[in-house]
Amino acid sequence: MRTIDLLKKDLQSFNDKKRGTDLLKFFQVFPGGYGEGDKFIGVTVPNQRAVSKKYYKEISIHEIEELLSDEIHEYRLTATFMLVLKYQKEKDENKKQEFVDAYIGNLERINNWDLVDSSAHLILGPHLMDRDKSLLYDFAKSENLWVQRVSIIATFHFIRNGKYEDALRISEMLLNHKHDLIHKAVGWMVREIGNRDFDVEYNFLLKHYKKMPRTMLRYAIEKFPEELRQRFLKGEV
Repeated sequence: MRTIDLLKKDLQSFNDKKRGTDLLKFFQVFPGGYGEGDKFIGVTVPNQRAVSKKYYKEISIHEIEELLSDEIHEYRLTATFMLVLKYQKEKDENKKQEFVDAYIGNLERINNWDLVDSSAHLILGPHLMDRDKSLLYDFAKSENLWVQRVSIIATFHFIRNGKYEDALRISEMLLNHKHDLIHKAVGWMVREIGNRDFDVEYNFLLKHYKKMPRTMLRYAIEKFPEELRQRFLKGEV
């Protein structure tokens, strides 16, 4: 039996139909929702992580790509976890590039916020840390919601390493985005900058907060002192 078949069997053993039904609402699988058409079998994230750790060493990159093309959400998320593990554990730069290529080549299947948020800053972030980052700016201009979310979440790795310029520039590019999942992602990254350098976040907000979507602003100022937070919300800074 192939590794991928053993993995699917293990995931199916954690099948929880009620949880699967609940996830349909949580991930907006209904018509017009951002997760429209996705399918769930009801496996918890801790169980998916456990399965990914069990199989990531032996599973091939081709099987991971096969999982990423599956209609079952948990299969794709587990595949994403394994791709991250393979990238993080690999010492050979040529092989690491193979995992990056697989990630970029399958971005259309990294198609929900949990898949993006579990991978973009752990694969593309470190890969691009000391390389040309124009790819992320191309992603920010994409018509695909998830590719755009990848563009900003990937910068989390730069932020953790004290590099804020790309996160701020991409945040500016996405300021007028229509979807709240981008508003939340941008606000989150701006907040993370502030957690490390308050002045950088503050100056960025002074320039942009009056035209920011409300959700983006709320995420960005979540940890501000209450008095200052209220001043931003009221437009009195």
